[in-house]
Amino acid sequence: MRELRIVARIRSDFPEKFGIPRQSGLVPQTRARVVLEPPYDNPDALRGIEGFSHLWLIWLFSESEREGWSPTVRPPRLGGNTRMGVFATRSPFRPNPIGLSCVTLEGVEAHGPHGVSLLVGGADLMDGTPILDIKPYHPLADCHPDARGGFASARADYAVAVEFPPELEALVPAEKREALRGVLALDPRPAYQDDPQRLYGVAFAGKNVKFTVKDGTLTVRAVEELAK
Repeated sequence: MRELRIVARIRSDFPEKFGIPRQSGLVPQTRARVVLEPPYDNPDALRGIEGFSHLWLIWLFSESEREGWSPTVRPPRLGGNTRMGVFATRSPFRPNPIGLSCVTLEGVEAHGPHGVSLLVGGADLMDGTPILDIKPYHPLADCHPDARGGFASARADYAVAVEFPPELEALVPAEKREALRGVLALDPRPAYQDDPQRLYGVAFAGKNVKFTVKDGTLTVRAVEELAK
């Protein structure tokens, strides 16, 4: 079998797994950059891609690899106790640690400061994630409006209210604030944790955003610089 090759790596505002949206597209305001790696950083490899509004990214769960596999997993949004078949979920703990994300194409740079790269929106990927392939999204072939979402649909519209004191929000770069609010509204906590006194922290865009959650409202308590 031919060895898989890393064609690119993503550069995003998420330096760690906690807080990353659980699916692509849930926070469309996020921006990331797909930077092609040699020898695939040839501008000709992107010829014609600007005609597509969306792309599929096929990538490696590089931070979730483990020996062996289990036929069932515990989806976090089901509380962490209910088991479902691994092939009925998008869990990172799979026989092959491969992920799939649909992103919007926001820009193409063939000779920019980052080399040959793509600016994308709505990505659910940690900074540095290896990209195995990039494919165009075809609206006629890939879109099925009548598709059923199984057990995942039960919490598809789950969100919390976000209270972000203005003096703390001002510590976040203006162009990152809307995306950060979207990330927080998804409630990054594991579904089985519901301690209103517990202080959580999400690393985003160079900041450590600390918050608590009580009665369906997430309140930001502090915004600190991430240690470099």
